[in-house]
Amino acid sequence: MMKAFRKRISQVLTSNDGMAVVEVILIIVVLIGLVIIFQSNIKGVVASIFSTIQRNAASVK
Repeated sequence: MMKAFRKRISQVLTSNDGMAVVEVILIIVVLIGLVIIFQSNIKGVVASIFSTIQRNAASVK
């Protein structure tokens, strides 16, 4: 019984199952930080894209 308990504790301590969650959270934090830093640039690019779409939409009809 004690041997199985020690083996299970060892497995839990050496397991890497939780690493994926931590990595995903770190990636999300970095992406949010980049969006905050480049917010004005992103707004300009999106506005430019939408104005181009709006100008060219008349030729699609």
